[in-house]
Amino acid sequence: MTDDRLVLHGSFTSSSTYKPMLFLALAGLPFSFRTVNLKYGVQKQPEHLAINRYGQVPVLRHRGLTLVMSNVILDYLARTTGKFEAATEQDRWRAREWLSWENDAITNVARVRHFHRFRTVDPAVMDFFRPPAEAALDMIDKSLEGRQWLVGDSCTIADIGCWGRMVFMAEGGMSLDARPHARAWRDRLMAMPGFALPYDLIPKKDAELPA
Repeated sequence: MTDDRLVLHGSFTSSSTYKPMLFLALAGLPFSFRTVNLKYGVQKQPEHLAINRYGQVPVLRHRGLTLVMSNVILDYLARTTGKFEAATEQDRWRAREWLSWENDAITNVARVRHFHRFRTVDPAVMDFFRPPAEAALDMIDKSLEGRQWLVGDSCTIADIGCWGRMVFMAEGGMSLDARPHARAWRDRLMAMPGFALPYDLIPKKDAELPA
């Protein structure tokens, strides 16, 4: 394994893992995947904590660096590869603003999905998180009115980051059916070469993935 090889550690059930993996797939970049089995708590074991002190996924290792947090990884990949970077400095910052907003707002979509699929919680918990989750999807739809992409005239890390967090929304009982602008945006993303949904894209076992 060379130091220049991109090595991503993650889980096929994780939207946080999907975001950088979708970037790599759309960019056509080769990388290695290392499975972290969240079901068995591998993320909390010493070997994983040695590379991610938060006990989470994903982790990207590249050129002697270790990076955690999916949006930090997207930022790094865009800067390092030049892929899915906006054309102007203002739009590059706007793309990162979207990633920051996503981490605050669309994360509620992931929470609703998590509580719906992986945990049994008091209905009041779902009632608390579902309205802001739906509001985040509404914001995406409104922002895409008259636009093809969230920032500029082409797909950027803003689109990859926001879609990547939304991707499991159906598992939480949410959809884009009543959000036509967001639905058309999703369809544009899905038509891009290299696109795949998480369960088709992310291996369940360690893998070496070519370009």
